[in-house]
Amino acid sequence: MKKILLYTWMLVVGATSLTSCSEDDLSPVSVITSPQTSQNDFDKWLEKNFVLPYNIDFKYRLDDNELDMNYYQVPASYESAIIMAHVLKYACVEVYNEVAGVEFTRRYFPKMFVLSGEWEYRNNGTYILGTAEGGKKIFLAGADYLPAVIRGEAGYRQFSFVSSDPLTNMNYYFFKTIHHEFTHILNQTKNYSEDFQLITGSLYVADSWSEKPNNVDYLKRGFISSYAQHSHQEDFAEMLSLYVTSDEAQWQKWMTEAGTSGAQLLEDKLEIVRDYMQNEWNVDIDQLRSSILSREEDVIKGDVDLLDLSL
Repeated sequence: MKKILLYTWMLVVGATSLTSCSEDDLSPVSVITSPQTSQNDFDKWLEKNFVLPYNIDFKYRLDDNELDMNYYQVPASYESAIIMAHVLKYACVEVYNEVAGVEFTRRYFPKMFVLSGEWEYRNNGTYILGTAEGGKKIFLAGADYLPAVIRGEAGYRQFSFVSSDPLTNMNYYFFKTIHHEFTHILNQTKNYSEDFQLITGSLYVADSWSEKPNNVDYLKRGFISSYAQHSHQEDFAEMLSLYVTSDEAQWQKWMTEAGTSGAQLLEDKLEIVRDYMQNEWNVDIDQLRSSILSREEDVIKGDVDLLDLSL
């Protein structure tokens, strides 16, 4: 009896399978579809100014696949995204065209920028301004703060800026971050001398950089910022990005605060950074600094139309 029931069940399954195979043909149309978004004026401007000349994808719409969803994410406003794109083009992309040549920019500048309207807040009291990934992508947080920074406002969304100087704030929150992350991309392509990590090799503190006593007197220990104490990789990126986004007066102020011993360590590091950029990339960091600061001043003075979408 058991055998009869078993054979009967197998025959039913077989008949069902045959029927299924004979009646259901695979459709040539995929059931997996991407959301369709019609191009607006900004999309067309981005295509002309980022995609076609540099193959750079500028993602300003909220995209779960490109964001770290361990943090609370909000989309950048349309106006903030337009302003960010204009400043990025004028004061970053075109800077490297001017100093290193357009072929350098096309080959090495990151191929994707992803925006979020808010900072990524961490539970230790710090917040993430930006990250680099895979040598191709830069994530920029807090895009909605940029218009207030450029206008010279004291803060935004109950958030107080670090300075009353709009240029200082612009670099502190945004464009120092871009040059910092781009430095990581260059380092991932061509490494720097191991001598750099030996200068203050025993003093790196990883994630404890924001805690006492590491967050005070770091200049005297030979670090240009508190975050530079994280690792030699972050130290190198901080040295270059802070140098090219700070004028000579600010740099000398830091050297004075560092004292004789700290200033010597910082100058030793800067010399390796300078040689690396010149020898590996044919980039003069003093020329780079001059171009960055000059173009950023143009932005602050209102000499650049940050909302123009004409083609």
